[in-house]
Amino acid sequence: MRTRPRAQAAAALVLTMLLGLPDLLLTPSAGAGRSGTPVTGAGFPDTTADTDVTFRGLAFDICRAPSLAVMSAWRKASPYGAVGVPYAGRGRACPDQPHLTRRWVAEVHRMGWRVLPVFVGSQPPCAHDPRPASGASPGSPDALRPAPGTSPGSPGTPPKTPIGGAPAVQGGREGEEAVRTAGALGMDRGSALYLSLKSYDLDDASCVRTTLDFVRAWNREVRRQGYVPGLHSDADAGVLHMERARRAGTGDLPSALWFVRWNRRPSLYDEAALHPYAWRVKRRIHQYAGEITEEYGGHRLTIGRSMADAPVARVRI
Repeated sequence: MRTRPRAQAAAALVLTMLLGLPDLLLTPSAGAGRSGTPVTGAGFPDTTADTDVTFRGLAFDICRAPSLAVMSAWRKASPYGAVGVPYAGRGRACPDQPHLTRRWVAEVHRMGWRVLPVFVGSQPPCAHDPRPASGASPGSPDALRPAPGTSPGSPGTPPKTPIGGAPAVQGGREGEEAVRTAGALGMDRGSALYLSLKSYDLDDASCVRTTLDFVRAWNREVRRQGYVPGLHSDADAGVLHMERARRAGTGDLPSALWFVRWNRRPSLYDEAALHPYAWRVKRRIHQYAGEITEEYGGHRLTIGRSMADAPVARVRI
């Protein structure tokens, strides 16, 4: 029988109950077509509406996938129900993933975990280190550094991987890579795939234009192949950028947003960078703390903490 520390379980229950309130209080998200299915441009419907594979509750993300033994221990003792792992992309701080296999994905799913796949590819040309108020994310190019002994090896410095001179071509190519790798790991059509971007300068018009072209092309390709494109970024960088693009009527935007703001207070619907009706129903994840070391079942990991109400991977068993 599965047991959890009483205080942690109670906190998780309260947060999950509070998370459900916005669905009762808010109307459907803006931008939906007359049929009720949001349209994202280029003729592709927002595939979030086509998947019932979503997760609501606490999640953690980590640079390198833990062993199955650690995942089993954490599933029994921790308050978390989903795990985010950088599974592909040339910009990963942890490209070596000895545990991350098709079997690992299937087994953690059987344990009851839901998987949040993170693709860390090319980055904005004006990318920079995030401001302390927003923070960086474990698993993102802003480099989680696990506590000694918590994972095999140690992540190196993230490579410099700027978006090149043909951002739309590059975005489409990396979108295809994201889908191909996800499929090889047993994640089927209908799975959410989250593109991770570092913080970048929104006052740099050329960089902003290049980044948006890249992101939109990545989204188009992921969506074309039946997957759900999401974006993981600093609330004051990539997420604010997407909100501004939405207000301008731009298409081909992400179906879900995973915003990083390390205020240690999980809040999906009070984020200042987003309109309260945008990306609302089952489309948001808030990473509210990072570089946190926790121990459950005798295993210590350094993680990022998130509250989620968003699509996850559809795992083939």
